[in-house]
Amino acid sequence: MLEFSKRTNTLEQYEYKYELQDVEEPHLYRTLYKYDEPPKIPFNHRHVPMRMPDEIWITDTTFRDGQQSREPYTVEQIVHLFKLLHKLGGPNGMIRQTEFFLYSKKDKEAVARCQELGYQYPEITAWIRATKSDFELVKSMGIAETGILASCSDYHIFKKLKVTRRQAMDQFLGIVKEALAEGVRPRVHLEDLTRADFYGFVVPFCIALRHLSEESGVPIKVRACDTMGYGVSYPGVALPRSVPGIIYGLWHHAGTPHELIEWHGHNDFYKVVVNAGTAWLYGASAVNCTLLGIGERTGNCPLEAMVFEYAGLRGTLNGMDTTVITEIAEYYEKELGYQIPARTPFVGQDFNVTRSGIHADGLLKDEEIYNIFDTERILNRPVKVAVGEHSGLAGVAHWINSYFRLQGDERIDKRDPAVVKLKEWIDDQIQDGRMTIFGDSELDQALKRLMPETWTELSARKKERE
Repeated sequence: MLEFSKRTNTLEQYEYKYELQDVEEPHLYRTLYKYDEPPKIPFNHRHVPMRMPDEIWITDTTFRDGQQSREPYTVEQIVHLFKLLHKLGGPNGMIRQTEFFLYSKKDKEAVARCQELGYQYPEITAWIRATKSDFELVKSMGIAETGILASCSDYHIFKKLKVTRRQAMDQFLGIVKEALAEGVRPRVHLEDLTRADFYGFVVPFCIALRHLSEESGVPIKVRACDTMGYGVSYPGVALPRSVPGIIYGLWHHAGTPHELIEWHGHNDFYKVVVNAGTAWLYGASAVNCTLLGIGERTGNCPLEAMVFEYAGLRGTLNGMDTTVITEIAEYYEKELGYQIPARTPFVGQDFNVTRSGIHADGLLKDEEIYNIFDTERILNRPVKVAVGEHSGLAGVAHWINSYFRLQGDERIDKRDPAVVKLKEWIDDQIQDGRMTIFGDSELDQALKRLMPETWTELSARKKERE
């Protein structure tokens, strides 16, 4: 059969319509997922086209998946983080949605408090069990969209739900129909997609969802869930592990519109960020994230990472305020007591700190040599040098310039007497067996003792700028 595609403006041939393959035994892909060995990455060398949508955006699950691996947030903490998400997403709503639980008194209060703020973005959505009472709960709270779990691998269908594929599909479609009947917009979570029979279950199921959407006139989203982090973005990787293949298959074979496709990944194999970016490139409009990547097991895709991935792919931040990322990191550490690993990109205390004397020398000449971008302007995080055994005169000079906020011609170089004196004191400490780096206050007091007049002058300049 030939059809003219408005997506590609070409005639496309459809000789096969994907139908449910209701197998008697589960297909567990044992050649790939042998439980007593690391999983294998298969290639079939088939390449699918990149098809980035006209619009792409970020969605958030900090208050749902992000609460499944840490102590629950208080109502006040949720409201504060929600405000920061709104501020970070900017006036164009680049952080389009965030999802909430609705079960406890605290959950409901947090939702109500966030609703009172009146923000258009991020839109508040729900995550519920597939029961009529839960749909009523969504409606009663004035929430338009909810996530609905639809486990799609045979691991879940046969081993957890203990039903056949046909029974699972009928059950999931019945739940979606209930949501539509209750006036709730469904978002179907295709759980464990990277171990599912893509053509034998996923595509037929998504085709059925599309038909329901067309009949009802209600958009039905599908969230492609890489629940175990098995997704791979390499060109030519075979399904079910191929991220390009999954996203291409959802819009090309199942006919799901790009704006209704969302990617949700986990970081079990360190691939969560590149997989999310790949999902965008191959046709998903949305990628689902959490703040700092906090989530089940190894975590979800860090939302702050996708802010910069968006900027890299589109050439603009589209209104996002990246300095809020630093506010978020500081809130987690100071108010929530969460310890961010120091070298975590963008948010760790040391992500733009160098300890190498050679690097410090380059920073002293031009910080662009060894800093990823203007971190002071973009993240409100000036580049720093940690002073220690390997810092050299350049490292000490950079510390003085940074600590005392010296600008332009005020900045000193590594031959300045203050630098030489402080470096001599550092060398003496190391000679006596010191192995740790030197803190700001420690260096400040040392310079005060060694060069009191210089210290007084520099401190006055620092105070003027604070």
